[in-house]
Amino acid sequence: MNAVPLFPLFLKLAGRRVVVVGGGTIAAGKVGGLLRAEALVTVVAPEIQSGLAILGVLIKRKKFEPSDLDGAWLAIAAAPPEVNRQVAAAADQRHVFVNAVDDPTAASALTGGVLTKGGATVAISTGGQAPALAGLLREALELLLPWDLETWVAEARSLREKWKAEGVPMKRRRPLLLKALNQLYDEAQP
Repeated sequence: MNAVPLFPLFLKLAGRRVVVVGGGTIAAGKVGGLLRAEALVTVVAPEIQSGLAILGVLIKRKKFEPSDLDGAWLAIAAAPPEVNRQVAAAADQRHVFVNAVDDPTAASALTGGVLTKGGATVAISTGGQAPALAGLLREALELLLPWDLETWVAEARSLREKWKAEGVPMKRRRPLLLKALNQLYDEAQP
């Protein structure tokens, strides 16, 4: 399988409609992350496990119809393969990105192994070729990140604001940030 080049992107979904097609465990796993992103989640499936009937999720107990994607910003296809292909076709017609769970050929958006720690988010993808490997890499990266990453993020945010106000050129900021973080690291050592 030749990998299609991907463009990594983080989406702001707060207040935006996302449709999850499927009512099982995999759909439930996707809904949690969407709610943390403050998306307006609609779940469409004939049968829906009780864990999906949670506050803030609109449930439609029915078969998927293409019009279910009207007004959506993103679709998650977590149903049987034939339904996922229908969702992908309807999403394509509407210019809506779709993540087809475990079917990268039917997807226009792929999720990866995601790690959020101390205000930083790292995502790893294998282009849908080996999702389990992406998860293992995410776990390995978690062990490598500093325990006080939240302090690093706060320092970087503060310095960015200062440098923008002072008109420090972008090409000078990274070396300055590295110097400041090295100082934080040295101060944290016993």
